[in-house]
Amino acid sequence: MSELTEPMTGTRFQVVLPDESPHMPPEVLVDLGVRAEALGADTVWLPDHLLPPGPYGRTFGGVYEPLVTLAHLSARTSRVRLGTSVLVVPMRDPFVLAKQVATLHALSSGRFVLGVGVGWQAEEFAAVGADFAARGARTDEALRLLRHLFEGEGPFEGRFHSYDRGVFEPRPRAHVPVMVGGVSERALRRAAERADEWQGVGLDAPAFVAARNRLRELTDRPVRAGTRIVWEGGEDGFEQAVAAYRTLAAVGADAVAVWFGDAEGFGERMERFAHALG
Repeated sequence: MSELTEPMTGTRFQVVLPDESPHMPPEVLVDLGVRAEALGADTVWLPDHLLPPGPYGRTFGGVYEPLVTLAHLSARTSRVRLGTSVLVVPMRDPFVLAKQVATLHALSSGRFVLGVGVGWQAEEFAAVGADFAARGARTDEALRLLRHLFEGEGPFEGRFHSYDRGVFEPRPRAHVPVMVGGVSERALRRAAERADEWQGVGLDAPAFVAARNRLRELTDRPVRAGTRIVWEGGEDGFEQAVAAYRTLAAVGADAVAVWFGDAEGFGERMERFAHALG
């Protein structure tokens, strides 16, 4: 498809919480997640960084660990889905990650969404001793390993991880949704091969349609396609963000996730935006 419009089937409003706000008290972050649920958000997302360097460190280094935070937030909410956007998978041990994901899926009554990415900061990988060059291959293998652990006991043979026997319990009682983030060809292929959802970032409507159509060329599976937009404040920015959301909805985006800037004023901006959507 090359046209810019298609029938709307309902676009899910999602919120990217302001975890990249240094010095934000944890209770503020949790309260914003609760408010997002009350406003009808389908999903709240948290980012992931471990040790970002230099100019990125002041912002991206000031994040709460997303899996632990979402576990806490799951106890304060009842409906909204809880996801990572995105977890930098190749910087984590996949066996530990599998146990964390299965546990969080259970604690949240199946509301957890594993949003994954390969990362982009070579310096951060070097700082934590992770393999930047093989980050894509490690991510693909980790996703295979997680699915294997969730569905069977062994054996598993991979390039980076292997095992013969082992008991992995408790397993998720239902499928754990996987979201792949990114706009590169490899990210789209990864989403086509392994994901239930795909999330772009920084895409206007024509770019979103082009990426979504490419995704559909790569797979016949019903992978949900969404993207992220930003409104940090200001009247002009508000009108532009609402228009961008409506345009993306009109071209058939399954979800649009909105980041409302720093924690200060985030809740008020979120409420105004949600009410504008009607």
